[in-house]
Amino acid sequence: MGFGGISIWNLLIILAIIVLLFGTKKLRGIGTDLGSAIKGFRNSIKDEDKDNDAVKQDEDFNTSPKSAQMVEHAKPQAEQPAAAAQTPSTPTTSDKDKV
Repeated sequence: MGFGGISIWNLLIILAIIVLLFGTKKLRGIGTDLGSAIKGFRNSIKDEDKDNDAVKQDEDFNTSPKSAQMVEHAKPQAEQPAAAAQTPSTPTTSDKDKV
């Protein structure tokens, strides 16, 4: 027994009928077209994976803590937020005196 009750002899008979119906040139052309289509599909998948890897590496570089620190150091001093320049949200004593 072969594939689901079909023996090797049955498959050979089916193959012989297909060759008689279509001819060897037509079958060769179909095989070539199918092979080139599969090859093109594989190449496009590989190209897409390479593009995705390149984009992911760029994102990883831009979001890594090391590069974030490098970006902070590269900013001019005026653009960096200063902790001392921020005012506290609680009122000062002079504000209490005014009320």
